[in-house]
Amino acid sequence: MEKRILIIDDEENMRHMLSALLTESGFMVDAVADGVMGLQKIEETQYNFIFCDIRMPNMDGMTFLKTAADKIENSNVIMMSAYGSIETAVEAMKLGAYDYISKPFKTDEVLLTLRKADERERLKSENIILKEQIKEIAEKSSFGKMIAKSRAMKSVFKLAEKVAQYDTTVLITGASGTGKELIARGLHYGGNRANKPIIPVNCGGIPEALLESELFGHKKGAFTGANKNYKGLFEAANGGTIFLDEVGDLPFTLQVKLLRVLQDNEVRPVGDTQTKLIDVRVITATSKNLEKEVENGKFRDDLFYRLNVLPIRLPPLIERSEDIPLLCEYFIDRFNVKLGKKVTGITPSAMSLLLQYNWPGNVRELENMIERAVVMTEGDVLVRDNLPHKLLNDTKQSHSIEEIFNSFSIKTGKEILEKNLIQRALESTGGNRTKAAKLLEISHPSLLNKMKVYNILL
Repeated sequence: MEKRILIIDDEENMRHMLSALLTESGFMVDAVADGVMGLQKIEETQYNFIFCDIRMPNMDGMTFLKTAADKIENSNVIMMSAYGSIETAVEAMKLGAYDYISKPFKTDEVLLTLRKADERERLKSENIILKEQIKEIAEKSSFGKMIAKSRAMKSVFKLAEKVAQYDTTVLITGASGTGKELIARGLHYGGNRANKPIIPVNCGGIPEALLESELFGHKKGAFTGANKNYKGLFEAANGGTIFLDEVGDLPFTLQVKLLRVLQDNEVRPVGDTQTKLIDVRVITATSKNLEKEVENGKFRDDLFYRLNVLPIRLPPLIERSEDIPLLCEYFIDRFNVKLGKKVTGITPSAMSLLLQYNWPGNVRELENMIERAVVMTEGDVLVRDNLPHKLLNDTKQSHSIEEIFNSFSIKTGKEILEKNLIQRALESTGGNRTKAAKLLEISHPSLLNKMKVYNILL
């Protein structure tokens, strides 16, 4: 689409010269003799570029800039003058002008200024599109305070967004450090109880003798030290959500009482004969396999079925290693603020170590490792030496090398190494097969064929 230019200059020869030059260069050009006529033109037409002289009768260039400010926000204004100075140029730019050229000027200077302005507009447009894309990706790749781009976690986020709208009991399962409490908080703040409290309880962190009183409250005199009535955590969470973390550690005797709460929506404080109605959403989490606990007689099957209405499983970090670069960027930004540092990123070799590590502590371990690295680095980029030495010894690659040397077959060793390199390339590019093929220095069809041979799925 042709771009439009408006020339505002009281010199007829200047208007004629610029009009001829710019028309020949492929622009649609209008030309007027002063700022008043310029104002009339911008009322009728939106211009991509405006060349405006500073000294003119009726209305000069500076007055035009001030008067037309709200109508030329999307135009690049280039001021012109034979009497200008640095101060004049600065003042014009403060009023919204993009650039300033002094008369007399060469035709190349005009075209170069236009190219620069056009490039600026292109970058602005790309930046707007990029921000919209980032916003769209962020909306699709986050839940509460959790971020991810792996398919596994996107499925979790999609399920959690649906579940958040209802008061159904949820059981969140996953290894320690996978973010179970973050999901629970996301469920609470994404639902209709967001303006009410969410109270987290670590069922394994409170002594059994005190846990019943903590959860359900007690009456004054119920036991030694009970000097006053105590409102339990269920009652404190009334109208909101209670999050029972590590519910698998709940003593067997309290499992019965929790089941009653879930069935009847009421609690009975220790030492009281009366029950109290409550309105609480219950979200639970555990790192244990409750089905096995039921089989072993350590967890009530009726309570398990009551808790497991809507299960959400959080995969360990090793199953979603494509999230590691995104998480690293997030943690680096966070610790820059916390520690007053200016780390801009992480070297490819350091990232390679992170991608190969087994992550027994999951996202929490990654967070702690990045914090340590940000503290240790003396530069603005995290390098291998900033990471713990155990990463050099405990990686997925080391297992593959052992497999190679356990066989005498060159063919087998080549296949193991090739498969490992393909997996690493796909992980480091977030599953982008085109970029992975470039890293591996093979063609895209060849990569697809090898993925099929080695049964590598994204």
